[in-house]
Amino acid sequence: MRKVFVIILIMALPYCAWASIIKVCSSCEYSTLAQAYSDAQPYDTLMLAPGVYESVNLEITIPLTIIGEKGAVLDGQDKGYIIKILSDNVHISGLILRNAGRSYTKDFAAIYTSRINNFSIKNNVIENPYFGVLLEKSHNGEISGNIISGNKTVEADTGNGVHAWHCSNLLIDQNEMYGLRDGIYLEFVADSKIYNNYSHNNIRYGLHFMFSNNDEYVENTFEDNGAGVAVMFSKFILMKNNKFLQNWGTASYGLLLKEIYDGEVVNNTFKENTIGIFIEGSTRINYTSNDFERNGWAIKVSGGCYLNIFSKNNFLSNSFDLSYNTKMNDNSFDGNYWSSYSGYDLDKDKIGDVPFRPVKLFSYVVNRTPETIILLRSLFVDIINFSERVSPIFTPNDLLDNYPAMKRFKND
Repeated sequence: MRKVFVIILIMALPYCAWASIIKVCSSCEYSTLAQAYSDAQPYDTLMLAPGVYESVNLEITIPLTIIGEKGAVLDGQDKGYIIKILSDNVHISGLILRNAGRSYTKDFAAIYTSRINNFSIKNNVIENPYFGVLLEKSHNGEISGNIISGNKTVEADTGNGVHAWHCSNLLIDQNEMYGLRDGIYLEFVADSKIYNNYSHNNIRYGLHFMFSNNDEYVENTFEDNGAGVAVMFSKFILMKNNKFLQNWGTASYGLLLKEIYDGEVVNNTFKENTIGIFIEGSTRINYTSNDFERNGWAIKVSGGCYLNIFSKNNFLSNSFDLSYNTKMNDNSFDGNYWSSYSGYDLDKDKIGDVPFRPVKLFSYVVNRTPETIILLRSLFVDIINFSERVSPIFTPNDLLDNYPAMKRFKND
């Protein structure tokens, strides 16, 4: 019995008990990454000293850790992938990766993963890739603390910073991404968290969701992108404590929601965007405790939007607070603060005694004839807005905030 117990104990010891640390440097036994990898055993660690190491299509097929000391560079020689991870339990950190290949027929990436579990890509610098980190059918992974940057100005000439396809249980945290097509792109990605990232100055989107459910993005900043965030054909998405800043352009917005169901948009800041939120075909979304400040349009609602609730939001000095393209309304806008509200509160209950009508006739006009925006500050506009408020004809008659707040909410 004692012998059996000892055998079981030995089998239960983690593989890393036998793992080695293999040093790679110009004067070491292993002077290239390929040499070190060829002799590595499962769960070994490859430690790269400062220096430049060629790495073209290196395929990692065993559990392994690669750590770069400060100044360790992997050079892809503009020929293809730099690292391809094809095994579970692989961890990459501390490297500078540059000169990945570029192609219009292959999705070359600095780091590529396929059909793996339990991996991490942390604290790396990826310079001017086609794709930075490309994940396919990979699960239970962490991509954190990386800086991924490009310098392209045309969509077709670059890929995305972090691109995930058919993945689940990802943590994408504290990365900075700029100069790319999309900072982060998720397609068929479930049960994942996107936290604390700074995605800015990208050609298309700071973050792009497609067909991805039960995900959340929290405490991110999306600034000065072609458009901030697009969430499409997805459900059960939590969008909380994010900043959507200065996403300007003729067709730009802080947040696009298209065919979204059962989501939460909570405590976000939408500041100085062409459109704060553009909503189309989205149902049962709660928009709570958000700040909309100095946007062109705070919110644009297109067709097919039902049972949405907007409450405790601050609408502050937007050119238009709300735009609607239909006379039907099945959404609630009660209990918000509107800086353009001019009503009164005689009973001092901090709620306006007169309902507020947030849709102005001029926003209806501009939607149909964009050139009329040049009249925005004219007396003519004030007159037609007043007439519509007194006797609504073009805007939804029941689209009211029946309980407008007299003071701005202190959203955390």
